[in-house]
Amino acid sequence: MKCFQYYFKDKSRSRGQRSAPELKQRSTTKTDDSSCTTDGMINSSCSENSQRGISEMYEEKAHNLRVFSFSELRNATNGFSRLFKIGEGGFGNVYKGSIKPADGEGDPIVVAIKKLNGDGFQGHKQWVTEVQFLGVLEHPNLVKLLGYCAVDGERGIQRLLVYEFMRNKSLDDHLFNKAYPVLPWKTRLQIILGAAQGLAFLHEGLEVQVIYRDFKTSNVLLDEDLKPKLSDFGLAREGPMAGRTHVSTAVVGTYGYAAPDYIETGHLTARSDVWSFGVVLYEILTGRRSLERNRPKVEQKLLEWVKQFPADSKKFGLIMDPRLENQYSMSAARRIARLADSCLLKSAKDRPKMSQVAETLEQIIQDSSEGSPSKNSFEATGNDDLIDSSKKLDHVEASKSWKRRMAHLAKLSEHVDDASRRRFAIMQRAKVP
Repeated sequence: MKCFQYYFKDKSRSRGQRSAPELKQRSTTKTDDSSCTTDGMINSSCSENSQRGISEMYEEKAHNLRVFSFSELRNATNGFSRLFKIGEGGFGNVYKGSIKPADGEGDPIVVAIKKLNGDGFQGHKQWVTEVQFLGVLEHPNLVKLLGYCAVDGERGIQRLLVYEFMRNKSLDDHLFNKAYPVLPWKTRLQIILGAAQGLAFLHEGLEVQVIYRDFKTSNVLLDEDLKPKLSDFGLAREGPMAGRTHVSTAVVGTYGYAAPDYIETGHLTARSDVWSFGVVLYEILTGRRSLERNRPKVEQKLLEWVKQFPADSKKFGLIMDPRLENQYSMSAARRIARLADSCLLKSAKDRPKMSQVAETLEQIIQDSSEGSPSKNSFEATGNDDLIDSSKKLDHVEASKSWKRRMAHLAKLSEHVDDASRRRFAIMQRAKVP
C-alpha cells in the first residue's frame, strides 16, 4: 500500500493566484506498523475504508480561505516592523496587522500574521499542515484561519498565515507573567473548560479524528472576552484509521507536556493530548509552569512536586497558586486535581476521553457555582487561615478553662473562710471565764 507526502507548489507566477495550496505527490514511505505520510500525517490515500481524510475535506473548503499577496501583508505590518511584532515561535514571528475586507468595503480588519522563517523543509511542512487543518476545522474554541500567502520569488520562499486577532494573547501570559493581573479562579475554570471542549471536538466531533499533539498554555489564545481558542496546528495529525490503535510518528512537541508513552514508543493517540491536558490542569491550580529551573531541585518538575500533596490530603492546599489569595473553592480544586491525575495515568487506555474530561469540568463548575456561600467560604479557606482559626479556638477554650478554675478556687476560699470563722468563734468562747 502506498502513501504520499504532499507539498505546496505555487503557480501564481504562471497561472495567477490560486484559491488554495495545490497538493501534489512527492514520495512514499511506510512506518513500522501504520501506513502514513513521511511527516506522520495519515491521509485518506492510506485508508482501508472510504473514510475521508483532511486532504479531501480541505479540497472542499479551501475556497473559503483568502489568498493574500506578499506586498499586501508587508504593507499591513509596516514592512514587518518590530513595533508590530506580538509573538514568536519555532515557526517564525507573529505580527499584528490591518487588512482591507475581501470585498474592499468597510473598515480595515485587525489580524495576526504569522511569517515562516523560511529556513528548512520542516517549517514548510508545518505550514502546509496548518493550512490544511485550519482550512477544514471550525469550532468556537479553535482559532480561525482567514487566509495565507505563498510566494516563490527572487527573494526566496515566502510563507505566511493570516488569523483572526486574539486581543488578550495567551493563557501562558495571564498565568505566568506577573505584569498581567491575576487570573481569577472562575475565569481559569471557564478557560480550561473551553480548551477541553476544543480538544474534544478534534478527537470526537469530526468524521476524521485529529490529534493536536502540542497542547500547552501558550497555544491557548484568548479573545477580548477571555474566551479560549486553540492555535498553532503545525504539529497536528490525523488519528489512526479503522482497525489501527495508533499513529507512528517521530516524537515532537514541547518538553514537559508530551505523554511518556508517546516519547518512549512514538505511538501517537488522542490520549496523548489527554496527558498534556492533565499537565495544564495542574498549571491552572498551582500557577507554576510544568518545568521551572529557577526553583529548588525538588520543585522544578511540576508533576513530581505535586505528588507530595495528594488531592485528598490535608496538605493539598499548599500547591494552590498563592496569587489567588484563597479566593477559590477548595472542594472544586481537589476534584480538578483528581481529574488531572486521571489524565496523567501511566497507561494511555486508562485515561478518560476528552469529552469525559469536558463533562467533568462542566459539572465541577456548575456544582461550585451552586454551592451555598457558607460552604464555599469554608472550602476556600487556606491552610494558614485554618491554623489561625485553630489557634483562636484554643485560646477561647483556654480562657473558658481558666474561668472555671478561678470559680472553683473562689468556692474553696469561701469554704475555708467559713471554717476559720467557726474555729475562731469556738476559741473565743473557750476563753470566757
